[in-house]
Amino acid sequence: MKTAFRAGASALAIALAAGAAFAQELQIENESWWQEAGARFDGVTLRGVTESTPPSNFISDVLAPKFEELTGIRVDVETTSWDQMYDKAIKDMEAGTGIYDMIYIEQDIVYAYLARDFLVNISQALEENPDLKAAGYAEENFTTFADNFRGEDGDLYGIPMEAFIKIYLYRTDLFGDEEIRAAFQEQTGRELEPAKTHEEYAEIAQFFTSWFQDKGEDVWGSTAQAHTGHPASWYEFFESVAPTFGVYNWGIDPDNNYAASVENGGTMNSDEAKEAMTWWLSMRDIAPPESVQSTWTEVATTFAAGRAAQGLVYGENAAWIATDDTKSRVVGNVGVALPPLAEGVMEAAESGEGYIGYYDGGAFGLPVTSKNQDASLLFLQFMALPEVQEEWAIAAPRITLDSTYDSPKVAELNEELGGYYDMLRDQGYLFKGAPAYPFHAQLREATAPIFYQILTGDLGVDEGLDQMAATAEQELSDLGYRQ
Repeated sequence: MKTAFRAGASALAIALAAGAAFAQELQIENESWWQEAGARFDGVTLRGVTESTPPSNFISDVLAPKFEELTGIRVDVETTSWDQMYDKAIKDMEAGTGIYDMIYIEQDIVYAYLARDFLVNISQALEENPDLKAAGYAEENFTTFADNFRGEDGDLYGIPMEAFIKIYLYRTDLFGDEEIRAAFQEQTGRELEPAKTHEEYAEIAQFFTSWFQDKGEDVWGSTAQAHTGHPASWYEFFESVAPTFGVYNWGIDPDNNYAASVENGGTMNSDEAKEAMTWWLSMRDIAPPESVQSTWTEVATTFAAGRAAQGLVYGENAAWIATDDTKSRVVGNVGVALPPLAEGVMEAAESGEGYIGYYDGGAFGLPVTSKNQDASLLFLQFMALPEVQEEWAIAAPRITLDSTYDSPKVAELNEELGGYYDMLRDQGYLFKGAPAYPFHAQLREATAPIFYQILTGDLGVDEGLDQMAATAEQELSDLGYRQ
């Protein structure tokens, strides 16, 4: 890793901890416009709620102080756990209490919010209030990920604030070690390279687990987001693992009466799904012991601690894992690759008939219950300024504007991340967000207890997936989707 960049990354970590200080360094164009626009909202405090993630922490620690400096409008952003974030936002909007002026909308829940008319049409609101439209804000500058937050009318109902793919990370120091490479070649008859198939991935995982166990070292062959009682494991399987075996949209076919079972035309309990589950559980069994309690956060910290040779990790964590030596022990030794795939999956993704993994992210939406909608529109635009997005992409590897890819700072970080931003820009189309299901949460909650029983071994893979498919169809019938 370049010495100069290591210093820069450490400085960034310190600055983020000191939020307001780093905010002073942000150079915003047309500052006078922001000052004048904010003057009409003297004394207003905006309140938002979001999950505690690297992109969200940048909002609370950096953007909120800078926005207040420019406009005089205070912004209090509550960063909390994933489940509390949803609980607080939904209860506020259902009760109409107007506690929050901005809420985090994950890509997979937006369809339920739109179905319940929870959100302000941002495109329309800015068109009707041209005096609130910032010169640096351009809706057309958003990447195609913004399409996930458009309504049937094509208007935007959320300002994207993070967008990333779930990628295959691997330890370049281990994959490049000559002694390890020679031993792998002798054992398997092939070169040690990032896996292209599940069989290759499993072979690598088994090799590394045995290699380090023999040496008495706490390093394993793979990560696993396999918590036995948290939705993170459910998402890991259905959004990241199952698609690589050709099981899409959770195994549900909305064009076939929302069928889930093979008997009725679905794929939730198909041979491919059962193969995917069996493979994933086998990788969990040779992953670090904390994997059975790991959510999306713990998987990242496990990899950063140097406890796994490879794994599927959310891209939002890639930058700090690869560059921040105050948090990561593998700085300078992180490579990125596409996930391993079954035969035919890449071809399906390239044709648009399938996808190879999860394109995650979220937006900040404006609840219709907010009492400060105009002031909130200012802050939402502020988040989407090109000069803001450049610094944000350095702090957390997420890009929501096309123009950000051209930033020299982003280009430098892209090299340190092994081309992650190139992958996001050029191959992001191969990934997909959650299916557009308004019943997202209900279906997950209905099937999750059975899923956890598979993970704990109380149900076999075949029996468990059969039960999940039947339960999914019953839930969809109860909700009125299956006729």
